Amino acid sequence: MSVVIAGTVALDNVKTPQDAQDNLLGGSASYAALAASIFTQPIHLVGIIGHDFPEAHLSLLSSKGITLDGLERSSGASFTWTGEYHQDMNNRTTHAVGINVLESWAPKVSADGAGAKIAVLANMSPDNQLQTLEQCTGADFVIADTMDLWISIANERLHDVLKKIDLLVINDGEAKEFARTTNLIEAGRKLQAKGPRFVVVKRGEHGSYLFGEKPEDFFSCSAYPLDSVFDPTGAGDSFLGGMAGWLSANGKTKPTFDDLRSAVVHGSVTASYTCEAFSTHKLQKVTKDDVAGRLAELQKYTSF
Repeated sequence: MSVVIAGTVALDNVKTPQDAQDNLLGGSASYAALAASIFTQPIHLVGIIGHDFPEAHLSLLSSKGITLDGLERSSGASFTWTGEYHQDMNNRTTHAVGINVLESWAPKVSADGAGAKIAVLANMSPDNQLQTLEQCTGADFVIADTMDLWISIANERLHDVLKKIDLLVINDGEAKEFARTTNLIEAGRKLQAKGPRFVVVKRGEHGSYLFGEKPEDFFSCSAYPLDSVFDPTGAGDSFLGGMAGWLSANGKTKPTFDDLRSAVVHGSVTASYTCEAFSTHKLQKVTKDDVAGRLAELQKYTSF
């Protein structure tokens, strides 16, 4: 069972209160693909990189069962993000964004990727998401993420995306902005009315909400409690990939609400590892057994 994941593959320059590092592996698709590969392989990655992208990053992705047939190489410079986290790790400052190779990119899904039963449209422009989806002819279940930028500058196209997907994953602030309400429960239901059958609202250290098709289909998932957070970059993308990977590994290509409850918990636990080191440094070492152990702890912490 395979998954196709399309999105950004980037170079990140990150500063935290503890340290700073440059040319880190970043991008929504990179994190999502590595997270999904913990549970299932192959993962078909769709993205674009420039001439300056390190071979070590590509070797890492390949070593995790992530196929790069859909990763386009360009003579331009790679997409880059430069940012800084402050003492409150919920707050960050973006210092620079280099769009570079993304400016005129049109995703190209490989034949094998097109046949994947689960398609993940990680954070990228709605136009790129729609271009990808047109090529994912074998997908039974489509998951999409987005961000405040696209809500602001590509709202109409983003609405077109929502009409074609099964599950929207979005963070709490963006959910409120998109739905034009300060109430997260109302926001989740309003977003469902725009097209997707299911919605997940990510709430950072407070966990996530899952909304199903029936009024009573609601699930609140706690985040795994961490003693400290080193670098939260990519945690939301890891959550997304962890969900997709778990669904694929368990043959849930047409998941029920209960299937998605389990997927959300696995995604949440997977994302917790991302926060414990720069970039994908911790995520790339995680095994299914690691996730199972931390999942058992979370269950103990939250049962009553």
